[in-house]
Amino acid sequence: MTRFRLAIPVLAVLLVGIGIWLWLTRGQESTDDAQIEAHVVQIAARVGGTVEAVPVKDNQKVEAGAALVQIDPRDFEIAVQKAAAQLADAEASAKAAQSNVTVTATGATSNVASALGGVSQSKAASEEAERGIEAARGQLEAAKSTVRQAEANANKATRDVERLKGLLAKDEVSQQQFDTAVATAEAQRAAVDAAKGGVAAAEAGLRAAQSRLMQANVAEEQAQATLRSAQTAPQQISVIKARAAAAEAHAQQLRAELAQAQLNLQYATVKAPVKGMVSRKTAEPGQIVQPGQPLMALIPLEEIWVVANFKETQLQNMRPGQRATVKVDAIGGREFKGTVDSIAGATVARFSLLPPENATGNYVKVVQRVPVKILLDPGQDPERLLRPGLSATPTVYTR
Repeated sequence: MTRFRLAIPVLAVLLVGIGIWLWLTRGQESTDDAQIEAHVVQIAARVGGTVEAVPVKDNQKVEAGAALVQIDPRDFEIAVQKAAAQLADAEASAKAAQSNVTVTATGATSNVASALGGVSQSKAASEEAERGIEAARGQLEAAKSTVRQAEANANKATRDVERLKGLLAKDEVSQQQFDTAVATAEAQRAAVDAAKGGVAAAEAGLRAAQSRLMQANVAEEQAQATLRSAQTAPQQISVIKARAAAAEAHAQQLRAELAQAQLNLQYATVKAPVKGMVSRKTAEPGQIVQPGQPLMALIPLEEIWVVANFKETQLQNMRPGQRATVKVDAIGGREFKGTVDSIAGATVARFSLLPPENATGNYVKVVQRVPVKILLDPGQDPERLLRPGLSATPTVYTR
């Protein structure tokens, strides 16, 4: 009886304690299946070569932009110099080609005008030569008429001399009349010779006029050919412009190659993209690395979060934005405050290497766990004591 009386208060205290514990823990979900997470930046070489220096050590904190690995830059420096020289040559060629376009366009306009003037002059010379031929022909006909007239006069004068010679023998005419007739006949024969000389001169003038016409025709044909050549200037300009465009495109290609060579020279110095701690360093001086080869990992400790794998039965009232606390074993159970950021879209098992296949027939129901991301409030870890992978015990307040 006495024992029963003593058990009643103990039982009452126990029930009150259980009630208080249930009241205090209601609306809370906790798990010890959680760990600290952070971004892990894999540092890799963007160019290949021989490692010249590694100025950092494992677990060393570095600032953003700090040199992590130095690859021998001499090959890249030579590539930059070569690309710069090729670009200078291509730019000079492009400039010359562009100048040639301007010169050709200006010269083509001048050549067309000059050719048109030459055609006009040659046509005028041809017309003038044709008029000269007509005049020479007229002069020739006139000279021939003069010869015929002179010959007729000479024949008449010769007949008069013959007639007067008979009369002189009969003393029917005076010696003076006979001498006059002889002089006239000789004068007429001289006139015939002079007229024939005029015919020869007229024929020579005709031949000269015909030669001038031939020369004028040749000059006109040459002027027409020059004009036709000058009129092809637009096509020639198009060809020269195409060559200038090709030269400029080649120069642009070499500019890109120079820019790439300069980038490769910059990539020879591998720099830290963010502030963080060096981990898993594998690069060593003298090592030959290839593009894309991992050299080390860089962990930025400024952004830390917790991934808690809650049971599926704990997610009924859990929502993003709810308050949470996180205890970390590595630093003596120190408590950090945070907020639920998001709930994963699938369970942990679905992301495993061999996800379960329940259709095989040997299905056994197992309570699944779902990753929940918890962001820690900023400013709680100024010493940067939290490390990715540390175990944690988060508690989410669902009410």
